[in-house]
Amino acid sequence: MTPAAGPRTDSASSRIDPALLFSSLDLSANRVLVVAVSGGSDSLALLVLLREFLIHSGSSARAVAVTVDHGLRAEAADEARQVAAFCNDHGIDHRAVTWRGMKPATGLIAAAREARYDLLAHVAEEVGASAILTGHTMDDQAETVAMRAERGEGAGLAGMAPATLFDDRIWIVRPLLGVRRQRLRDDLVARGIAWIDDPTNRNPSYERVRMRGALGESGTVEDWADRARAAASARRDIAQRAADVLGQHATSPAAGLFRLDHAVFRTSHRDGGVQALRALLAVAGGTSHLPDATRTAALFDRIGRETLRATLSRAVVDARSDAVWIRREARTLPILQTFGNAVWDGRWRIAATGPAKPLSVGPLGPGHAKAMNADIAGVPPSLVRAALAAEPAVFDGEALAGLLGAGQVAAGVTAVRIASPYARFLPDFDLPLAMTLRQLVGAPALPSAPLNNHIDEGP
Repeated sequence: MTPAAGPRTDSASSRIDPALLFSSLDLSANRVLVVAVSGGSDSLALLVLLREFLIHSGSSARAVAVTVDHGLRAEAADEARQVAAFCNDHGIDHRAVTWRGMKPATGLIAAAREARYDLLAHVAEEVGASAILTGHTMDDQAETVAMRAERGEGAGLAGMAPATLFDDRIWIVRPLLGVRRQRLRDDLVARGIAWIDDPTNRNPSYERVRMRGALGESGTVEDWADRARAAASARRDIAQRAADVLGQHATSPAAGLFRLDHAVFRTSHRDGGVQALRALLAVAGGTSHLPDATRTAALFDRIGRETLRATLSRAVVDARSDAVWIRREARTLPILQTFGNAVWDGRWRIAATGPAKPLSVGPLGPGHAKAMNADIAGVPPSLVRAALAAEPAVFDGEALAGLLGAGQVAAGVTAVRIASPYARFLPDFDLPLAMTLRQLVGAPALPSAPLNNHIDEGP
């Protein structure tokens, strides 16, 4: 590796205590932990400190280092080999994976992030890992929050969560969010370990690099990190209040149909009610993001005053005298012609369990819904049929092969309900609300987070 560490020092004050750093990791089970290691100072320090922690704690858990080559820099393959050599010298299992295929002309950074986590999650599944550990530091957190503040992103000011569930299957854990980058480098210097210096980290064409320079000049990293912690606390609080609202006042009496009590719109805790409505609209519409807060708040206030019918976030809101009803609107519903494991309409994971057949998955449609039994006590039949029409069904050509639902199999096809907008990335800030939504729609239980004192959904 490039000897970027500087002169060696054996000062004990430069060393980080791994036992304190990883005290929140739950290693009660024999766990495998994937560590994302680029070879830079942050990820390399994470790997070294975790290895020391596992050795000294006597844990039976093991670390697997994974280096992702995004295929964007010629030097990346050689850097992966340097990381592999380092891991070999220290008795650490190492894997290198590459993002292959065409790269997008726009949104490259976001696409690379998605690809990176997909690749890391794939390795994690292969080795039976319970979590992916990343080397995001306090500096990264401050940069993230400062950039989001410039863009006016309200909830995003909580920054990166200590733990985030990815794709409903693997937890991403960030143990270094409370540690400055320089502190990690001092630790590596004290150990005589060099790291790779990625030249893109000095390229001012990247927003993050420009922000890094600005924060370095102003010395406000700790201030931004403190702001992130305060925003995270507020975000957890609103998520819990919204979860309480949904838990007390929301039901799903028919497939794809949700009912809210009018009491929600008379609550003194308006912010919790608005957040609950945002979450329910997103899960009904299958959208990857919560609807706009201002528009939802205006709709919330209107529902409290009048009966109405409105659409927002691909969902229909039907406020009647008895209750407020929410369902997927009957447009832009997709049709899957080929699928192995795919997401349909942001609401269902579809998988084929039998031999490949020329089947398709699409909305049931109003004609087939009309033939279904819509008699449910206390629920208008017209709403049941309207909701059913937007639910997934299997077709063999033009013929209906079966209606899909949670735990059901139709023509060798299964469907598992997911809870957008938290199905791809679920920060632990939003865990209470996401868990309530999952229970409401009948989604499977979440995997337990490998953290002590963490909220779990249970078996």
